[in-house]
Amino acid sequence: MTEKDMRDWTVVIVDDEPDNVNVAQKVLTYNGAKVHVARNGLEGLALLNQVRPTFVLLDLSMPEMDGWEMLRQVRSKNLLQGVPIIALTAHAMAGDKERVLEAGFNGYIAKPFRIDSFLADIQACLRDFG
Repeated sequence: MTEKDMRDWTVVIVDDEPDNVNVAQKVLTYNGAKVHVARNGLEGLALLNQVRPTFVLLDLSMPEMDGWEMLRQVRSKNLLQGVPIIALTAHAMAGDKERVLEAGFNGYIAKPFRIDSFLADIQACLRDFG
């Protein structure tokens, strides 16, 4: 994926931790992506009614509606079937990645993520999806 492709990205980040959102948003916008942010799954679902993202970065543990439930609801909507959803999560114990992928996520990035490999990690998830 080229830098031009990143300028075409529209990204939805759903995460309740401001520091994680801030870093991810800065890296993505610096590289030309348009970024939209929601603080929980309910806000994320509302945002997806307004924005058709290239992909979603979705935290798993959030108040009001967690990432697991948001994923289930997004996958139940035919309009959003083709949108890759990447788990961006602190769930990084043995077996967590496999559980995330089995649940229907299209990729997995553990937090804290590395700034120097963040875009490459996203691109790898998108390559695996497409």
